[in-house]
Amino acid sequence: MPKPRATILTRRGLIAAGGALGLVAALTACGGSDSGKTAEPGDKGASAAWAFKDDLGKDLSAKSTPKNIVAFTGTAAALYDYGIQVKGVFGPTKTADGKPDVQAGSLDISKVEILGNTYGEFNVEKYAALKPELLATNTWDGTYWYVPEDSKDKILKLAPAAAVAVGGKDQSGNNVTLTKALERTADLAKSLGADLNAKKTVDAKARFEAAAAKVREATKANPGIKVLVGSGSAEMFYVSTPETSADLKYFKELGVDFVLPEQDKLDQGGFFESLSWETAGKYKADVILLDNRSATLQPDALKDKPTWTGLPAVKANQVVPRVTEPIYSYEKCAQILEDLAKAIQNAKKVS
Repeated sequence: MPKPRATILTRRGLIAAGGALGLVAALTACGGSDSGKTAEPGDKGASAAWAFKDDLGKDLSAKSTPKNIVAFTGTAAALYDYGIQVKGVFGPTKTADGKPDVQAGSLDISKVEILGNTYGEFNVEKYAALKPELLATNTWDGTYWYVPEDSKDKILKLAPAAAVAVGGKDQSGNNVTLTKALERTADLAKSLGADLNAKKTVDAKARFEAAAAKVREATKANPGIKVLVGSGSAEMFYVSTPETSADLKYFKELGVDFVLPEQDKLDQGGFFESLSWETAGKYKADVILLDNRSATLQPDALKDKPTWTGLPAVKANQVVPRVTEPIYSYEKCAQILEDLAKAIQNAKKVS
């Protein structure tokens, strides 16, 4: 699991203390279906019964296709790429200067209600006022990503919640890789009215498959390139294992040769090893995929860290952004693979 945007010291992060939320009964009275509204674009068959089995094994259903959808920002961005609009979002949506966060993708953030912009934030009153018919998010470890634990029970009482697995294992115990996460996100979009045979979607999937082939070709054409996946904070440098997250597992399948942090040094969730900046030179690599999230330190902010500037990949200017929390549409993930193929193809052996 990628480290939450609000903090990267722990796997789940510190949950912000909830404010006065009022009585659950009052909130519930504000929620529920609003079947009198006109269906949004993409809500084909809105009058038909709706059903979806999510990746927590929950069978969800409603009398009609949900129209008032609230989603984790990255999930909302993926649904948008399939033509499904959401009413509200929670999670990193806009930066301090008001611009769209990287996780907002192609969303017009001025047209959605932002219920929380950082980890632990979720305005339950605003959520209830949207009359939600569905909450959609990702899951890594059986939890609802970015739904705060301290208000989860109130939130989940207001509408069905669909979770799409983007890491770990699925209900059958199989590894969830990027292709599976994409497939399941598309399944959710289809259930909400998306046309998966639309030219835009078909073309995006073809582009993704072509990009995957480019990564395979690059790893074969430039063998022995070691790739380290890192994330920087003021005090720590985190080295991720490719064995857990959906994207890294898939990159490994395509032939990417990753630096492997020590298994017994990984965090409780099994995602990364934490290194102080004094020991950040522990692992050498030819290419560094550096966490691109706005809450993490980017190359310009790391220039004063001697162990960072001393890394072979940094000296060789072979540091490229890693989309740590992908938007799981074929359109967005095709770009990720194209960039990865280019980075490996152009890399020189320096470690």
